[in-house]
Amino acid sequence: MNLRCAVVSALSLAASLAVADDAAERGPTPLPRVTVTAEHISDGYAAGRSRTATKTDTPLLDVPQSVSVVTRDLIQDQSMQSLMDVARYVPGAGMAQGEGNRDAIILRGNSSTSDFFLDGVRDDVEYFRDLYNIDRVEILKGPNAMIFGRGGAGGVVNRVSRQANWEPIREVTLQGGSWDNRRATFDFGGAVSEGFAARVMGVYEDSESYRDGVELERKGINPTFALAIGDSTVLRFSYEYYDYDRVADRGIPSFEGTPFRTDEATFFGDPGQSPTSATVNQGSVTIDHAFSDDLRLRNRTVYADFDKFYQNVFAGGPVDGATGLVPLAAYNAEQLRENVFNQTDLTFSTETGSIGHEFLVGVELGEQTTENQRMTGLFNGTDSAIFVPASDPMVSVPVAFAPTATDATNRGRATIAALYVQDQIRFTPNWLAVVGLRYDSFDMDFTDRRGEGVRIETSDDLVSPRGGLIYKPAENVSLYASYSMTYVPRSGAQLASLTPTNAAFDPEEFENVEVGAKWDISPVLAVTAAVFQLDRKNVVIADPDVPGQSLLVDGQRTEGVELGISGQVSDALSIQGGYAWQDGELTDRLGGTTLAQLPEHVVSLWNRYDFNPSWGVGLGVIYQSDMYAAADNAVTLPGFTRVDAGVYYTLNERLRMQVNIENLLDERYYPNAHNNNNITPGSPLAVRVGVTANF
Repeated sequence: MNLRCAVVSALSLAASLAVADDAAERGPTPLPRVTVTAEHISDGYAAGRSRTATKTDTPLLDVPQSVSVVTRDLIQDQSMQSLMDVARYVPGAGMAQGEGNRDAIILRGNSSTSDFFLDGVRDDVEYFRDLYNIDRVEILKGPNAMIFGRGGAGGVVNRVSRQANWEPIREVTLQGGSWDNRRATFDFGGAVSEGFAARVMGVYEDSESYRDGVELERKGINPTFALAIGDSTVLRFSYEYYDYDRVADRGIPSFEGTPFRTDEATFFGDPGQSPTSATVNQGSVTIDHAFSDDLRLRNRTVYADFDKFYQNVFAGGPVDGATGLVPLAAYNAEQLRENVFNQTDLTFSTETGSIGHEFLVGVELGEQTTENQRMTGLFNGTDSAIFVPASDPMVSVPVAFAPTATDATNRGRATIAALYVQDQIRFTPNWLAVVGLRYDSFDMDFTDRRGEGVRIETSDDLVSPRGGLIYKPAENVSLYASYSMTYVPRSGAQLASLTPTNAAFDPEEFENVEVGAKWDISPVLAVTAAVFQLDRKNVVIADPDVPGQSLLVDGQRTEGVELGISGQVSDALSIQGGYAWQDGELTDRLGGTTLAQLPEHVVSLWNRYDFNPSWGVGLGVIYQSDMYAAADNAVTLPGFTRVDAGVYYTLNERLRMQVNIENLLDERYYPNAHNNNNITPGSPLAVRVGVTANF
C-alpha cells in the first residue's frame, strides 16, 4: 500500500480506537442488549430494512432504488449454497457461466465478475462463493457509485455475514443427495461473558455432479468475536479460511445456432486436466461507537489474500455438421490478489427548521495488488487445438502448457481514495429525498510483462452523484424517482490490449434513471415495482477501419420493468417471486445487436405452505424466455420452464428435516453460457436430503 493510503488508514483506525478507549475509561458494566448491530433483521422471506443501499439502517420503503433481499429463511428453505441459487428468484438478476471457475452476475444486461461485496466492502475476486456463513444476500439493482465506488454497472451483490452475538446457537446440518452430494455445516456461538461473544461457522463438502468427471471438494471455517466496550461501543473481529478444488466445467458447444443436442452429462474435453482451485484468507476489524442516539461512528478494516489457479480442456468451437467433429482447446491461468480496505463512516441526525436530516460522511482507502499469468495448452506438444467426435468428446490426451505471445502475464496495483457525503432528507412525513456525492481518486499502475514489457499508469478523478425523491401517500406506500451513476475505470487485464499508441483510457460511464413503487401490504409482506433505463458510454472496441486501434463508443442501453413480492401471505403461506421484462441492445457503431444472456421475460415464484407446526411443503416455478449466448447473436439458448419442490418436517425444537427436489419435471434446459460454444446444460431431476440438529 502506498504511504499516503497506509498513513491515513492507520490514523483513521487509531482515531476510532481512541473513541473506544475513552468509552472504556467511563467504566459502565457492559450489557448484552447493546449489541444492536446484529445483522438478522428479516421476518421469514420479508426484509423490512437494509444498510446496503444507503450505508445506514433504512427501511426499504424509504430507499429510492430497487433492492431485492434473499433472507436466511429462504436460503434454508431452498437449500441454497451458491450465488447461482440466489439469483434464480431475484427479478432482473442472472448468472453467467463464468468459464466454469468464478461467479459472474448479470444485472440489467451487464455481466461482471467484480461487483461483489461482503458486509459492504469490495470482494471482487474471481471465485465461487459459498453461503455457509451468510445471513442474507442483498442485491442492489442499478449503478450506485455514491455508496460502492467504481464498478457496479448494473448493480451489486452484497453478502451480509452472520456475526457473533450474545444469543446461543449450536447447529449442525448434514446433507446428501443425487450424484454423491455430501455436505456438512456447523454454527456454534453465544456469550462467553457479559461483554464478550464468540461464534464459529464451518463447511465441508465432497460431491460429484450430473456432469461426467466433475467433482467438488470445499472446506471453510469462519470464527467471529464481539467485544462490548462500555455501553456504547462494540469491537468485532472476523477471519475466514475458505478453500476448494473442483473441475472447471465449460459445458457443451453449439450446432447450427443452438446448443448441441447431447446428454446433460456429456463432458467436452478432459475433466482430469481441468482442475480449478482457490484459497481465500480474509480478516476484518470493525468498531462501532455510538456517541449518542443521533451520532454514530463505524470504522472497518479488511485484509484479504487470494490465491487462485484454473486449467481447462474444453470445446473451442461449434460442432462441424459435415464431419461431426468438435475442436478442443486448452489453457491455464493463475491469479494472486491482495486487498486492503479501510472504511470510516460517521452518521448523524439533525434538523434545519422543520426539515429532518440523516447525514453520512465517509472516507474509503484501499489498495489491490494483482498478478496474472496465463499459458496456452498444446496438444501432442505442438497443436493449439485437436478435433474429436462430438459423439464421444471426453478425452485424455497429453497437453503441455506454455506462454504464447498473446497470453497475459501482468502485475497491477490499484490505489483508491474516496470521500462521500449523503443526506437522507425528511421534508414532511410524506416527502423524502436521498442525495449524495462521491469523489474517487483511482490510480492504476499496470505492467505487462510480455516481451520487453510495457508499463501503463493511469489516474482517474471520478465524481459520482446520486439523487432520489420519495413520495409516501400512506405510511406503508412509497413512490420514487431516482438518478444514479457509476464509472468503471480501465484496470487490470483490460490494459493488456492498450498501448500508448492505441490507448483509450477514459472510464466507462453508466447512468440509471428509475421510477418505482413499494407497498408494504403488511409488516411481513411487500410488493415492489420499478421501471428503468440504463445507458452505458465510453466502451472500448476495436476500430473496424484501422487495425490495432481502439475507439470509444456509446455502448449500450437497457430498458426494463421489474416486479417483486416477498413475505408471508398468511401464517401458513410464505412467498417469494418476481417478473422482469428487459430489452437491451448495443448502440452506436455496434447498433442493433441484442445484449447477450438477457432474456426478454423472466418469471419466478416460490411458495411454502405449512399445514401445521410439523409439516410443510414448497413449490417453485421459473420461466425464462430464449436469449442469445453471445453478443454476435449467432447462437440462441431456448426458453424453459423449471419446477422445484420441497418437503419440510420438524420433529421438535431440536431436530428438523427437509427434502429439496430440483427440476421436478426433468426439463431439458440451458440456464446460461460463457460464449457460443461454452453452454451450461441444466441439471436433470436432483434430490437433496438434509437433517439439522440444534443442541
